Amino acid sequence: MLLLDAACWWVLARQTENGIARVMLGVFMGAQMLGLIALVVSRLVQIRFTDLFPKWAAAALFLWHFIGLSFFIIIALVTLPVVVTARLAGTRQSPATAMQDRHDWTRREFLGLAAAAAPPLFTFTLTGVALRQLNQFRVRRFTIPIAGLPPALDNLTIAQVSDMHVGRFTSGRVLDEMVATVNALEPDLILLTGDIINDALVDLARGLELVRQMQSRFGAFLIEGNHDLIENAAEFERRVKASGIPFLLDESAIVTVRDTPVQLLGLSWTRAHQDRDAAIGAAVRRLLRQQRSDAFAILLAHHPHAFDAAAAAGIPLTLSGHTHGGQLMLNEQLGFGPAMFRYWSGLYERAASKLIVSNGVGNWFPLRTNAPAELVHITLRAA
Repeated sequence: MLLLDAACWWVLARQTENGIARVMLGVFMGAQMLGLIALVVSRLVQIRFTDLFPKWAAAALFLWHFIGLSFFIIIALVTLPVVVTARLAGTRQSPATAMQDRHDWTRREFLGLAAAAAPPLFTFTLTGVALRQLNQFRVRRFTIPIAGLPPALDNLTIAQVSDMHVGRFTSGRVLDEMVATVNALEPDLILLTGDIINDALVDLARGLELVRQMQSRFGAFLIEGNHDLIENAAEFERRVKASGIPFLLDESAIVTVRDTPVQLLGLSWTRAHQDRDAAIGAAVRRLLRQQRSDAFAILLAHHPHAFDAAAAAGIPLTLSGHTHGGQLMLNEQLGFGPAMFRYWSGLYERAASKLIVSNGVGNWFPLRTNAPAELVHITLRAA
């Protein structure tokens, strides 16, 4: 990415003779390159990234490198043949023709200025949009009819909290608002489906404190997600187990609700890099060996593709996250969600089995389009 930053800087600087534009471009690109280096160094020495940069600067860094730089590469590839052709044609012009084209320099200077100004203007416009979104989330409600639901569990309510990503982009007052909103729902159960932290273990204590503050009638239960394991998987698992918060790591727990057993089955993050879906399916089947026939089963799995094996086994309800609702979606059916996942947001059904995929309430990336952050409130009803 540093090389791409340097290439972008060099190409755009050559397009303009305007000194102010060159200085503006240089400040922007230099700051982006230094920010990228600082991001890498902070990970290596385990410094909290938010101690180095304010949230707006971190957002600008991510938006430029994940979106702006990609647009630059695409535009460069598309326009390269046109530029080369124009330059070759220009070398064949006679001096008289070149003198006739002198009036074009004003247009060229404007295009050069626009090219130099485009990266900072594009990035900071998106940053303004992103900063508003980072403090917003919705409550998404589902009433789910379940065939064979024990009568005592009719109207059981669940607050699903997924992908909190406490850290770089999810910090400050929005975290307290999450807790207050969960508590205002007065749920029977709170089920957290992974990614409590963004990546840094220094944020784990805050994440666990937030979970302790969440109130429900029958307790809160936690599983792990992929972001939880980025810095040090073994240490994350050790600290969560030591916290006293029920942590289901390929384990199950029985909660007695109105004299009726509810079995929560918590799947650990499947770390296979090849044929991940097959590995997830095998992990689900191993976990389901713990299933009790006399209990109502709920599977907690960070990755939604666990639903395939769960539905095949007749698990009535699976709760997942991970997808962020697709993060960047053109509409409900077009975007990164369906491009990367079979299930990416909302309610899915297969026979008598149901799946809820939460968009997640926190953020690892500062911008969302048509995939709003959310807490999920579920009410179970007898079908």
